Amino acid sequence: MIIAVLAFLGGVLTILSPCILPVVPLVLARTDRPFARSTLPLLVGMAASFAAVSTLAAVGGGWAVEVNDFGRVAALVLLALSALALLSRRLAAWLTRPLVAIGARLASDRPGAEPRGVVASLVLGGATGLLWAPCAGPILGLILTGAALGGPGAGTTLALLAYALGAACSLALVAAASTRVIAALKRSFAAGEWVRRVLGVGVLAAVAAIGFGLDTGPLTRLSVASTNRLEQALIERIAPASRPGGAPAMTGTMTGAMTGNTTSAPATDPSASSPLAALSGAVAWLNSPPLTARSLRGKVVLVDFWTYSCINCLRALPYVKSWYARYHDQGLVVIGVHAPEFAFEKNEANVARAVHELGITYPVALDNDYAVWRAFDNHYWPAHYFIDAGGQIRGDHFGEGDYAGSEALIRRLLEQAGAANLGAAAGAIRATGVEAAPDEADLRSPETYIGYERAEHFVSPGGAVHDAPHDYTAPRKLELNDWSLSGPWRIEGERAVAGGAPAGIAFRFRARDLHLVLGAGEAHRPVRFRVTIDGREPGPDHGSDVGPDGTGSVREQRLYQLLRQHAPAAEHTFAIEFLDPGVQAYSFTFG
Repeated sequence: MIIAVLAFLGGVLTILSPCILPVVPLVLARTDRPFARSTLPLLVGMAASFAAVSTLAAVGGGWAVEVNDFGRVAALVLLALSALALLSRRLAAWLTRPLVAIGARLASDRPGAEPRGVVASLVLGGATGLLWAPCAGPILGLILTGAALGGPGAGTTLALLAYALGAACSLALVAAASTRVIAALKRSFAAGEWVRRVLGVGVLAAVAAIGFGLDTGPLTRLSVASTNRLEQALIERIAPASRPGGAPAMTGTMTGAMTGNTTSAPATDPSASSPLAALSGAVAWLNSPPLTARSLRGKVVLVDFWTYSCINCLRALPYVKSWYARYHDQGLVVIGVHAPEFAFEKNEANVARAVHELGITYPVALDNDYAVWRAFDNHYWPAHYFIDAGGQIRGDHFGEGDYAGSEALIRRLLEQAGAANLGAAAGAIRATGVEAAPDEADLRSPETYIGYERAEHFVSPGGAVHDAPHDYTAPRKLELNDWSLSGPWRIEGERAVAGGAPAGIAFRFRARDLHLVLGAGEAHRPVRFRVTIDGREPGPDHGSDVGPDGTGSVREQRLYQLLRQHAPAAEHTFAIEFLDPGVQAYSFTFG
């Protein structure tokens, strides 16, 4: 219900954004008729068709987008003909003659008048809903992200319908006010015919704007009152903890509760009651055939939710591998549930390569549909769930840290299951490379996303241009945690793609380590780059993926360690220049 309220208020705010402007003439074109029989059905049809198509786009995959493209073309034709009918009564009579001839009740009682009934308004409203492309503010992004992770459901449709109804209410207020204005024009100047023609021109202009993509391009960048801040404030005020599909990578916060009862209560049929039954939702398995709750009966199981580009997951990985190596023969089964954060992490070949390079030998379940994630009601990367021999969760831990406590719980569950001679605990592990523990004392820079859906502190002049090529410039000075682009880039929802070379990124940070999730171009050709820190080569402060001279190359989609400083951390300006086109940049992480 909270999400529905947020969605409705976000839709109301859409009227403040210029991406709604092409829809306004389509609504005003029918305000000279009774509201209940004309404007109201139009708004209802618009809201219903928008919610239906958005639901398909959110949960139905790429085919729904293609269907909507055809629907947009049909809608443009229908509304263009409606506009021409407003301009010419003769054309209106000609267009409606076939409908009248077959008895359709879309025309008035007078031959030659354009459609004005409830059904006609619903049809035009449905067409308008196909054309409506509201700005993707935080609330709409929150709804669609939740749909992507949560799968099909009535909740997604309800939220999208609430969003559409909010925008429809704003348009209804505009229409109500405009009705009086148009009526005054008619009474004062007897200009009814001219009003019709002006509205017809407005509708044609709106159709042209939508046809040329101005509703999702320049108009979204000419906002006189950006709704993003207002929507974000609503999210934080009404539902500060509500993040459907949002799963932050944890950096050391102990969120779960460790429990370790002195006795265990094995279920008589683990396959019926164990959370491990959710493993059937995995789309593929690595290092093992598919595991089931029944096959795991009598085993202590550690379920590790991770994704291979997540720095927090990588830093927890040495401990997970150590526990598996130390206790596997004593009855411990480790299952890495790979739940992707970015689209490229759904590629099985990418995950298989990462599993091999990271030295993971225990079973890995690919949870591309988030079925296992949802069954565990998980919200974090990394997340560890400790399951006893009876198939029940006995403890959990979210994020990095408290590895000694996690190992103690594993040992306790193994002992309760009958294991003996466990030996000494592993204790602290000294990891290297990207798996090394962070320097928390000097860490002042947070994980920062580059795609516009979650980007913050982007300071290139003019701001981000969504889903379109643009030449960016870097400001003269960056404040702490500010970042910028330079050169040709296309900023998309979860990444930015370099459209040419050279292209650069700069970031003002404070941390020991700097990482950047990168991918090569679509042709999978290496992309060369050069890194500097405060304008100089990194030298001994280079990361594992960079030489001392700052050079390196992007060959696959993964996390790259670009800096590891040896001196105490301070504020520095990092810059990377890509010497070949096509690089994909996703997010910065620090340590």
